[in-house]
Amino acid sequence: MFGLDLAQMGFVCLVMISSSALAYFFFFDTIAEQKKAAERLKAMKMMTTDSLSKFATRDKQAEANKRRKSVQDTLKDIEQRQKLRDKNIKSPPLKMLIQQAGMRVTPARFYVYSVITGLIVMLIGSFLGSPLYLTPGLFIAGAVGLPRWFVYFRRGRRIKAFLQEFPNAIDVIVRAIRSGLPLNDGIRLIAQEAQEPVKTEFRRIVDQQQVGVSIPDAAMRMSEYMPCSEASFFGIVIQIQSQAGGNLSEALGNLSRVLRDRKKMAAKVQALSMEAKASAYIIGALPFIVATLVYLTSPDYIMILFTTSSGHFVLGCAAVWMSIGIMIMKKMINFKF
Repeated sequence: MFGLDLAQMGFVCLVMISSSALAYFFFFDTIAEQKKAAERLKAMKMMTTDSLSKFATRDKQAEANKRRKSVQDTLKDIEQRQKLRDKNIKSPPLKMLIQQAGMRVTPARFYVYSVITGLIVMLIGSFLGSPLYLTPGLFIAGAVGLPRWFVYFRRGRRIKAFLQEFPNAIDVIVRAIRSGLPLNDGIRLIAQEAQEPVKTEFRRIVDQQQVGVSIPDAAMRMSEYMPCSEASFFGIVIQIQSQAGGNLSEALGNLSRVLRDRKKMAAKVQALSMEAKASAYIIGALPFIVATLVYLTSPDYIMILFTTSSGHFVLGCAAVWMSIGIMIMKKMINFKF
């Protein structure tokens, strides 16, 4: 019974092996095709994934190139506008110069005041006994030089006051933006609460916005009325952010920090150059001090310079050389940022 079972079991095993071999023989091509199809499907999935990643990378690169080109075009446009503004800053027309000085005088009235000033200077010179050939020079100095000097003096003082308050105004705008307010609300807040002349300049931006000018364009025009690089920086930051996007509060915060660092550097340079300035002031005042002392001790000795033609010639030459020396010393001790 045991031997018969072994024979039956062997027969059954041979039948199973034969059946498996026949099935593998007949279905080998089908299994191979399925395997190839699976491999092809896997390869196609990998190719699709690579293609999608390539397309995504290409789209990102195209978007970055487009944004970079937009920024470059914006910078070129800003550079061209800035060249025109720099030309107006270096040699502005009279109307723009009066506006930069914060004066409310029309050009026609300014010319009238200039003529009156020239006549007053000429009369004072004649009263003090100046010769007739100096009368046209006195009139020109009083009508052209003195009023222009006064306007440039007011302009420089206004720019200094603006730079003193401008970083604080930018900080207020940054805090307003971070708290959720839009940019125009921050600008209106400065136009209402800031000190002069920052208040006037930001009010001008608000007024231009009300007549249809965009905030970036109005900010770029600030340097026309306030001729300093800090105002140009503010306009450029607003213009680039409007064209290329980005975190405006962070950009304005960096600008405020840069302006404060520039201010600190200017104060440090001024402190280091104070000794040279004091020496220049002493050297420039020394001839007048000596002339005054000589006049007090022996007036007849020095009055020859004022009563004779040769003395007038010597005084004229001395004035020319003194002016040249003062200009050279001023160039040596003044530093621009």
